[in-house]
Amino acid sequence: MSTLRSLLTMVSLSILMGGWLFPVSSMADDALTDVLREKGVITKEDYIRIQAEKEKKEEQAKRETKKQLADETKKQIETNLPVKVGFGHHGFSLATRDGKFETNIQWRFQFRYSFPFDSPPRTLKQFNVTEPDSSSFNVRRARIKVGGHGYKPWLKYYFEFDWPSARLLDWRVMVSKFKWATLKIGQYKIDYNRERRDSSGKQQFAERSIVNREFTIDRQIGATLYGHLFPGSMADSRYWVGVYNGTGRGENPNDDTNHMYMGRLQWNFLGRDLKFQQTDVEYHEQPAGSVAFAAVTGISKCTRFSSGGCGNLDGFLSPSKAVKGEFRIDQMMEETAFKWRGFSLQHEFHWKQIKDSQKPTGPGSKTNMMGSYSQVGYFPHYMIPLVPKPLEIAFRYAFVDPNVFMPNDMRREFTWGLNWFFAGHRNKLTADVRREVLAQAGADRSEWGGRLQYDVSF
Repeated sequence: MSTLRSLLTMVSLSILMGGWLFPVSSMADDALTDVLREKGVITKEDYIRIQAEKEKKEEQAKRETKKQLADETKKQIETNLPVKVGFGHHGFSLATRDGKFETNIQWRFQFRYSFPFDSPPRTLKQFNVTEPDSSSFNVRRARIKVGGHGYKPWLKYYFEFDWPSARLLDWRVMVSKFKWATLKIGQYKIDYNRERRDSSGKQQFAERSIVNREFTIDRQIGATLYGHLFPGSMADSRYWVGVYNGTGRGENPNDDTNHMYMGRLQWNFLGRDLKFQQTDVEYHEQPAGSVAFAAVTGISKCTRFSSGGCGNLDGFLSPSKAVKGEFRIDQMMEETAFKWRGFSLQHEFHWKQIKDSQKPTGPGSKTNMMGSYSQVGYFPHYMIPLVPKPLEIAFRYAFVDPNVFMPNDMRREFTWGLNWFFAGHRNKLTADVRREVLAQAGADRSEWGGRLQYDVSF
């Protein structure tokens, strides 16, 4: 009896330790445990511990089986399905596992409230206090962006569609095998000046300055050769040279044999490149700055450009009334940008001359324009830790002289802004207040306006 009791005790201890002296089925295990409990070999507490240990092992076995099944399923998918799906900085992505093809899809929405106007006033009539104010909500931009590469990682493509206007804004192909020489062909925003080249979703304020309307080259159809030279050195530079139809977005084919030509040279004087985006939300640990000069010349029916295409500045004939090649435009631009530890500075100075071939001499034959803006931004958290980290404060001053030889026609802009970044430029809230001033007819007229904007990309 004593020997039997000792054997039963050893079996019970083996069960408690999670091992077996001989293989038994789960049913036999339960029966043996019940017998031991009835014979008084093991206590009630031992019985409960044995049952808990058994349930724990069964649960662990289920998890391992589930993991093995998941691993096997994943392996089968990777082996038999050549496409992988993901989400990253450029939105949702579809890519082949061999790396030859990739497509990224991103949605972007920009909602805005403005009072008492959205577009800044330019004329005496628009500044007139008798003009009714307006308070409005609108979807300023709603866009889908599609880009990626095909056949080779350096053969890239991109197009962008604007919902409210039903316009195809961008379509381009880039051959970017070499950093020092990339070829871009299609319809896109010309790399002439930083403010316009910066995406509207990566601005420091709700909208660009008053300089943009008068001097932007905007989107054109053509080809650009550009590259990055001597990266990381004190000679770190970028260049762009291009030739275009010169008639703006959507004008295809060209209406005459004239073309637009553009050149830009940028020196990253601290050996660090600056992306085309405003604010230092990415926080540059090391200072980064650039100085750039650009020039453009072209002959067409256009005196201004926008995302709507070819247009006219105030006081000039519209493209529908102008003759082919009526206007020759020559422009030059100087630009400076700097970022360091939450601080950002951006500045541009523009000069533009418009020659009217239908007025070879006399008033209106040549119009010289000047404009400039300077803006700064800072995240005060880096100086005062109590201030929330996502908050940025900013200020901008801009002026436009639409005719340097005509007195009392200067326009000025003073804008104060706040940004709250939920997820960088991909998800942010912007508020700005601005004062628009027109010096005309011997008096200054001014208007105050405000905007609240939410910009989000998926």
